[in-house]
Amino acid sequence: MTAYAVISDVHANLHALEAVIKDIEGRGIEEIYFSGDIVGYGPRPNECLDIILERCKILIAGNHDWAVIGYTDTEYFNDNALFAVEWTRDHLTDKHMDDIREFKLFKSDPARNALFVHATPKDPDSWDYLFSLTNAAINFRSFNQKFCFIGHSHTPVIIENAGQGKMSAIWTSTIIQETCRYIVNVGSVGQPRDGDPRASYAVVDNSKIEIIRVPYDIQQTQMEMFEAGLPARLIERLSFGQ
Repeated sequence: MTAYAVISDVHANLHALEAVIKDIEGRGIEEIYFSGDIVGYGPRPNECLDIILERCKILIAGNHDWAVIGYTDTEYFNDNALFAVEWTRDHLTDKHMDDIREFKLFKSDPARNALFVHATPKDPDSWDYLFSLTNAAINFRSFNQKFCFIGHSHTPVIIENAGQGKMSAIWTSTIIQETCRYIVNVGSVGQPRDGDPRASYAVVDNSKIEIIRVPYDIQQTQMEMFEAGLPARLIERLSFGQ
């Protein structure tokens, strides 16, 4: 099996996305899968969409993507997130609005024995967060594939299910076991929240799942956000990965 990459939660951060794509290309990886939230928070939605549409094999919708096109209620969004949604609506091209409407809520790839979804496989359009092994156990019953790739929480983790109630959370990399199944949160390209400001994504090959961290020009993104009039909280958090 050739190696492939999974990215998620770009959030219109062009400089982070370009750094990740460059890193992926440097590893000789050709296939990239996207697990949702191309827009929201950041200042370059159209440019990021162009890259994702060109480079990614599967395109999954996230809650911010659906919010921008009016497919999901924004009443649970905080003020900063809602501001960014409304800003994005004003700046996306009509073509890109139509492009997002074509994104899937979930999709499997039989060749990879993998399911791709933004939030959870159990209730993909409820936008729940998967934060515990107890919740992971429930979600493992909702898909049959060996791998399920998610994003949404912006916190990368590999959850390994060895069966019979034996599960573990792994933060960096793991050797793929024939008898195990995996839920992989690939983290966030454009707005990490695990205390590490570097962009995050996952690489999978014949033997291993690995969370990759990539530095990018955070200050340039922050300057573009400031010039766009986006909220200060969204600008500042990029420096700290929070």
